[in-house]
Amino acid sequence: MNTECKRSAAELTSTIAGEAWYGDSLREILDGVTAKQASAHPLSNAHSIWEIALHLDAWIELYAGALRGTPMPPWATMPTEQDWPRVRATAAKAWEQCVDSLFEHHLQFAKSMETFGDERLDSTVPGRTYNFSRLFRSAALHAAYHGGQIALLKKML
Repeated sequence: MNTECKRSAAELTSTIAGEAWYGDSLREILDGVTAKQASAHPLSNAHSIWEIALHLDAWIELYAGALRGTPMPPWATMPTEQDWPRVRATAAKAWEQCVDSLFEHHLQFAKSMETFGDERLDSTVPGRTYNFSRLFRSAALHAAYHGGQIALLKKML
């Protein structure tokens, strides 16, 4: 049975695009954000909404790679560009693609989580010292954490 895996997948799905237990899902938070708003820096020395979206997308891809056996890069040597990819284009179409990619990759990862297998949750994540149970919980927490940042930035615009 995959009871825990399915529970973790449901938590991630609700955090991203469903009815999150704490309030608005990331989809609801990002709804109506324009490319101009997403690229704005209402707080100096803080990331923009767009930069946070790219960061979330980059990390869910690292998580997905770990499911396929690809080691996650060590923190100490991870290039900043891999952790916080740069915004390369600021047109509306580029923002739309960024958001679509973010949701697509998170929902694909949630589907992969469902079928991972509870018996494998205690196995170590490639490149890390923690197990997949922690990684799965962290995926939803990561999205919720940055969703809160985005919500605050959006209110400041």
